[in-house]
Amino acid sequence: MKNLLTTQDELSAGKTTLQEIVEQYIESIDSNNSSVNAIVSLDKEDALEQAGRIQEKIKEGSAGKLAGSVVAVKDLICEKGKKTTCSSNILRNFESVYNATVIDKLAAEDALFLGRANMDEFAMGSSTENSIHGPARNPHNTDHVTGGSSGGSAAAVAAGMSSMSLGSDTGGSIRQPASYCGVVGLKPTYGRVSRYGLVAYASSFDCIGPFTNSVMDAALMLEQLAGSDPMDQSTADEPVEEYSKALENTEKLTIGVPDEYFGDGLDSEVRSVVEDHLKSLEAEGHSLVPINLPHTEYAIATYYILATAEASSNLARYDGIRYGHRADFDQVEEELKKEQIALEKRLEVATGKEHEELLESIAKADSPLIRLYKNSRTEGFGTEVKRRILLGTYVLSAGYYDAYFGKAQRVRRLIKQDFQEAFEKVDVIVSPTAPTTAFKLGENQDDPVQMYLNDIYTISANLSGICGISVPAGTHSNGLPVGIQFMADSFKEQNILRAGRAVELLHG
Repeated sequence: MKNLLTTQDELSAGKTTLQEIVEQYIESIDSNNSSVNAIVSLDKEDALEQAGRIQEKIKEGSAGKLAGSVVAVKDLICEKGKKTTCSSNILRNFESVYNATVIDKLAAEDALFLGRANMDEFAMGSSTENSIHGPARNPHNTDHVTGGSSGGSAAAVAAGMSSMSLGSDTGGSIRQPASYCGVVGLKPTYGRVSRYGLVAYASSFDCIGPFTNSVMDAALMLEQLAGSDPMDQSTADEPVEEYSKALENTEKLTIGVPDEYFGDGLDSEVRSVVEDHLKSLEAEGHSLVPINLPHTEYAIATYYILATAEASSNLARYDGIRYGHRADFDQVEEELKKEQIALEKRLEVATGKEHEELLESIAKADSPLIRLYKNSRTEGFGTEVKRRILLGTYVLSAGYYDAYFGKAQRVRRLIKQDFQEAFEKVDVIVSPTAPTTAFKLGENQDDPVQMYLNDIYTISANLSGICGISVPAGTHSNGLPVGIQFMADSFKEQNILRAGRAVELLHG
C-alpha cells in the first residue's frame, strides 16, 4: 500500500489523478465489500465530486496537507447530510445535521470522505458482530472477525477500500481491530482530539483516532486531528506537535516491559512475535526495562463498571420521542388495552391476596407514554447494548453506587498512578495488542466475559487517559496478523509514533 506522501508526489507529478485513485477504491469496494462488509454506506457521486474539486486545487498548488487521502468514517462520527446509524436500529434512519469537528478539520486539509464504516452497535463490542448491517469480516480470512468496535474502519484500510479511516477507542476499539486486521491504529491521549460530533458511549473514555497503512500516515493524520476545540470542553489546550517530524528523531527509546502483560492467557506465538521484536529493538540500541503495573488485574472489572455506568446515562436520551426509532403508538395503545381487559377479567374472580395484588397491578400499569418509551428502546437496542445499559443502571442504583461505581473510580485512580510511576522511568510501555489473533465469527458471542477479555491489554490506556498505538508485527502460523502495542504518557504521542516507526524499520 502506498503511503500518503508517495501518493502526493505522484499526484503532483501528474502520474495519476485523484479521480483515478477514488475510482480504484470504489472498484475495490464493489468487488470485495460483499464478503468483508466493511463499508455500510457509499456515495460514489459525492466521492467523485470531492475528487474533482481537490484535483483542481492540486493543479493550482493550493491543496491541503491531506490531499490524496481517501478516508472511511466510522458510523458514529457525524457527517452533515449523511446517516449516522451507530449500527443500531434505534438510529437506523437518523441523518446528521452537522459535521463532527474531526470531519471539518480533515476537510479543511482536503481529505476526501469515501464512505461510512461498519461497527459494533454504539461502539459496544470487540468483534463488529453486533451491527444492524451484519458482521464485518476479516480481509485476511473472512471466517474470522475484524475486532471491534471499529472493525469496519480497520477492515476498510486492510482490504484496500480506503487509504485511511477514522475510528473511536473506548476500551481498545481502534488498537484491537488494527491488530486483528494488520494495520496501524492510534488512540490519542484523552482530550487530544475533539469528541464533538462523536455519538457518545462512555464520555470519560471515548477517543477518536486514525487507522492507516503506515506510522507516517498516522502521524500526518493526527497532526490535523489534534488540538483544542471550543465545542468540546474536555479537549486540552496543549500545543500540537509536528508528529511527522518526530519520526526523524533517532534517539533511542527506553521501553518498559510489564510482567503483567506477558502472563497466562497470552497465545504462545503472539508472545514469541512480540518478544522477538523486543530483542531486535534492543539490538538496535533501545533499552528494555522490566516494570510492574500492579493493578492491571482489576482493569477489566473497573472498566466494565465505569463504562457501562456512563453508557446507561448517555443512552437514556434515546426515548423514541425526540429522534430515533419510535414504536407504533397505535400498537402500544392496543397492547395496553388488551392487558387492561385481561387484568379486569382476572379481578372479577379473584379473592383475598390475589385480588389485592391485581388492584395494585392495575394502579401501577404503564401509561401509554411509558410503554412507548419501553417498546421503542426494546425494539431499538440490540442484546449487547441492553446488557451494558442494565449493568450500568445497576452499578449506579441506590445501595450499590458506593460498592461498585465509587470503588471503581478509586481503582481507576490507582491504575493511572501505576502508569505515572512507570513513565518516570520509561518513554513507552510495550505489550501485545491482543492476547490472540482474530477469533472465528460467532466463537465468543455466547460468552460475554471471554469477549471482554480480548481487550485486556488495551483497556488500561483508556482508564488512564494515556495514548497508545498498535503496529503490525508479523503473521501467526494461522495466517492472521499479530500486532504490537506501545503506550506513552499523556500528550506524548510522538513517543508511541517513534516506537511504532522503529518496529516498521525492523521489517524494512
